[in-house]
Amino acid sequence: MSELLIKNAFVIDPLNHIRGEIMDIFVRDGRIVESVGPNAEVIDAGGMLTMPGGIDSHTHVCGTKVNFGRYMSPEDMRAGRTKRHGAMHATSGYSVPTTYGTSYRYSTMGYTTLLEGAMAPLEARHTHEEFNYTPLQDTMANVLFDGNWAIMEAVRDQDTARAAAIVAWFLEAVKGFSIKLTNPGGTEAWGWGKNLTCIRDIVPNFEVTPADIITTMIKANEMLRLPHSVHLHCNNLGTPGNYQCTLDTFDLVPDINRERQSLYATHVQFHAYGGTSWKDFCSRSDEIAASVNNRPQITIDMGQVMFGKTTTMTADGPMEFNLYRLHHNKWSNHDVELETGSGIIPVYYSRKNLVNSIMWAIGLELALLVRDPYQCILATDNPNGAPFVKYPEIIALLMSKAYREAELATVHPDTGSRVPLPAIDREMDWYDIAIMTRAAQARALGIAGQGKGHLSEGAEADIAIYPLRVGETDPSREYDAIIKGFSQTEYTIKRGRVVCRRGECLVEGVNTTYWVRPKVSEERNILNDEEFKRNFDRYYTVRMSNYPVQDSYLQRNVCIDTEAQL
Repeated sequence: MSELLIKNAFVIDPLNHIRGEIMDIFVRDGRIVESVGPNAEVIDAGGMLTMPGGIDSHTHVCGTKVNFGRYMSPEDMRAGRTKRHGAMHATSGYSVPTTYGTSYRYSTMGYTTLLEGAMAPLEARHTHEEFNYTPLQDTMANVLFDGNWAIMEAVRDQDTARAAAIVAWFLEAVKGFSIKLTNPGGTEAWGWGKNLTCIRDIVPNFEVTPADIITTMIKANEMLRLPHSVHLHCNNLGTPGNYQCTLDTFDLVPDINRERQSLYATHVQFHAYGGTSWKDFCSRSDEIAASVNNRPQITIDMGQVMFGKTTTMTADGPMEFNLYRLHHNKWSNHDVELETGSGIIPVYYSRKNLVNSIMWAIGLELALLVRDPYQCILATDNPNGAPFVKYPEIIALLMSKAYREAELATVHPDTGSRVPLPAIDREMDWYDIAIMTRAAQARALGIAGQGKGHLSEGAEADIAIYPLRVGETDPSREYDAIIKGFSQTEYTIKRGRVVCRRGECLVEGVNTTYWVRPKVSEERNILNDEEFKRNFDRYYTVRMSNYPVQDSYLQRNVCIDTEAQL
């Protein structure tokens, strides 16, 4: 039995409505408890800011596209190199670090749980292999269904129950967590040299639209009672005028779950663009935020862009090709058989570039204009908008109008006339930031019941103690202190063990992978469907019996069973 007492912690815990109280926290065997014995290890937090461990609900850190990004950009891998030290392995990479580099940097910032934003089911083994070498964070993965042939056939036939049964089999087979749709139907069209411009276009060869796919999958998701909602990368990403497509997509979303949103729309900064071309490109964040404010069934994340070098990677193949035509940089596209595709291209976001400056402003505007911080999560679509190590700077920008004004003075001079940011006075407080970096993620992903995102009795003892004293720090003026404080915890505690102290990770660590197994009736079990099996064997290059991820690919893992309504 191991016990830990954290004394004199200044606790902010939004899921328990704790807005800042000096408290003691008791831990036994990795869980929060009511009390501990006299021999417990003691940490005196000394009034420092203490919150549940951070959660990143949309990041690209493991899997085939991430690994390809590493060896595609050797110049990136030469950055961020560290030597082996103590329990820490050698690392390298900046925008696409090695798995250990990713784990150590997240832990230094107090993050203890990660959701991989897009896992192609056929290539799931590689994702799980890399999860095993991301030791200081618990992990889970969105599973891509945007171009899944069996799903689109079920959508075409208006058979939502069949779509749900197919999803159930794939989630269990690849040990996935939730449904991801990336440019639904668009990457499949790209495989035939075409693309879709919005939700009413027809997917070649399947006679379905993105709107059909989205609405069917939302209903299937609820049939399966999955903890997370459908996780959507909208159509027409990164195109001037695409805000209208985003608004039309939001209009599709029903309010059908009392516990959480019905749709999680990711990296919405990239979907909030006005104008008819890059010449009159502008922000339409106000319309997008107004739509979210009127729809409690929708949660978004920012997809914040920050200036500097990074690497874009996405299952939106046609978007990456369009980006290549803009930047003329090295580029890669990849097709994943009957499922999805991806693309990778290194980019540089410049303060001198008007389009990049507007993109930077839009992400901040979304966070500041969406009234409820539970509906707008802090994220960069790592590494697409920026590497996750930029989160402390984003926090400071949200908490300080003075910092935003200082940054606005350095960007393209025409930016202010095309964005509402200069007129926005709102400054986030500490409680808002705690919501946007852990509580909102736990609620949106449906993992609060797994002990994530809060410090209730029985919760996992994932705790971040930051060298910040709330009563002595004015975020509006002391934004440099905010950046420094959120960049490196005093202590990061994972399942009751101190895993990182002042930037040094102290233990090897073993993470937990969470995956979902929906239980469907024998009648609906897709393995009893001869047509599904026949088509699988006809079109895939692997046999169905070889497709599932073996248990040996997962070390410590938690299966979340759900009772499907079919």
